[in-house]
Amino acid sequence: MSTDFTPALQQAIEALLREGKEPTVALVKSRLNQSVPMPLIISALQRWKKNGKVPKIEIIEKVKDADARIEALEAQVRVLTQRLDALEQHSKNNSES
Repeated sequence: MSTDFTPALQQAIEALLREGKEPTVALVKSRLNQSVPMPLIISALQRWKKNGKVPKIEIIEKVKDADARIEALEAQVRVLTQRLDALEQHSKNNSES
């Protein structure tokens, strides 16, 4: 799975240029409508200044192996079970009062 930030970065830079402003990291970041990691903004801006266009900027998320996914799910089930137990205990205490 990947997240492509190229369109958002392109729009931010183009908006600044239309306003007659020189795109900087801070200005581009302020114009983004989604969270983009700072290193990606810096890289995109450097490459845009060198080549005149925004390169494809994306993050490719690593797929967890089955064991890691199972461990994460088991941990989540433990937390949810504890929360459910606490809610049931709270409900039981309130009904006895």
